[in-house]
Amino acid sequence: MVASFLCHWTPSRTSLSALAAFALCGCFAQPVSAQDPDEGQAVSVRRPSLETAPRPNVAIDVERERLFNELAEEFSTFDRLGHLVRRVSQLVKPSVIHIEAHKTEERGGTRESYDEAGSGVVIEFGTGDLWVLTNRHVIAGASPREIMLRTNRGREFYPTKVFADSSTDVAVMKIEGIDLPAARVGDSDSIEIGDFVIAIGSPFGLSHSVTFGILSAKGRRDLSLGEQKIELQDFFQTDAAINPGNSGGPLLNLRGEVVGLNTAIASSSGGSEGIGFAIPIRMAIKVADQLIQYGKLRRGYLGVTLDPDFTAADLSATGFPLRSGALVKNVRSGSPAASARLQRGDIIVEFNGARVENDDHLVAQVGLTPIGKSIPMVIFRGGKRYRTEVILTDFQ
Repeated sequence: MVASFLCHWTPSRTSLSALAAFALCGCFAQPVSAQDPDEGQAVSVRRPSLETAPRPNVAIDVERERLFNELAEEFSTFDRLGHLVRRVSQLVKPSVIHIEAHKTEERGGTRESYDEAGSGVVIEFGTGDLWVLTNRHVIAGASPREIMLRTNRGREFYPTKVFADSSTDVAVMKIEGIDLPAARVGDSDSIEIGDFVIAIGSPFGLSHSVTFGILSAKGRRDLSLGEQKIELQDFFQTDAAINPGNSGGPLLNLRGEVVGLNTAIASSSGGSEGIGFAIPIRMAIKVADQLIQYGKLRRGYLGVTLDPDFTAADLSATGFPLRSGALVKNVRSGSPAASARLQRGDIIVEFNGARVENDDHLVAQVGLTPIGKSIPMVIFRGGKRYRTEVILTDFQ
């Protein structure tokens, strides 16, 4: 279980001024004189002349020049990478939105108002409609007129519609009458551990900040996110610095495509410690599509209780050649699973063409699968593989 904190930021008047202080130091050449302690007279002190300095060893100069040339050749490779990061940042920044949400809540019997800052990214849905994709926790509790959106050029406006889902922490806000470029959506299924990624957001209210790193892991599904419960989890992990205020901003590949939605950090200090989490963009887009179409996420319902303690070692003991799956502890009467003739003790190893890694993985897959369609499944029962199909209903 990984302890993590949602990365929103509550700005204060003094926070920005406290972030950095700079001191400039100037050095000026002045004539130097000294007093002879014995004679009591001023004694002139001569600085060494460059003309009288010893000449450096010629062989050392040649070797240093060779090393500098080799370093320049090697640096050119990294310089191309840095140039690529700069181009991606310049390309995507106009599609990244700084968000400030004004919220009011009950605290100790009194109503308190405060502002929270986060980030979002412009995505095109349907036939040219522009929406800002972000995290629910960034804007939860604020009305559309309490959510101020700001572009990288400082233009401010408000959304016309807001939809959000608590089970995935995804939200979308419609924008109208604003000419902004939509970000390009990438294939989050094809990104691999070790691939370079870029995060853009508003850490500590510093809008449109850019950080760089790699994808550290995939399939993080057991995160404890404080008081907020996110039921459908399938996070990317990255070491690109993500801090309070980055929530809702895009995680990008080096083609400038959005592959994730930055959501949370694991930290003992409240700041980035190289462990950030992002919702894969494919998952976020699925949720956003349903929010726009139906005003809510129509979660798929299978109707089974799974064993969270079932491990790969248990699966190996059954004689099954694979090393992953989800064990069925109970099948609810009248459920889609019952109609598909699933039984207690079945091990679900494939769902909708994808290998099932564990119970959390299956829950996320089922929850985001369209209802009313026939979905293929592969189960392991009594030492044999069986194929079946299930038609999911809406989760109630």
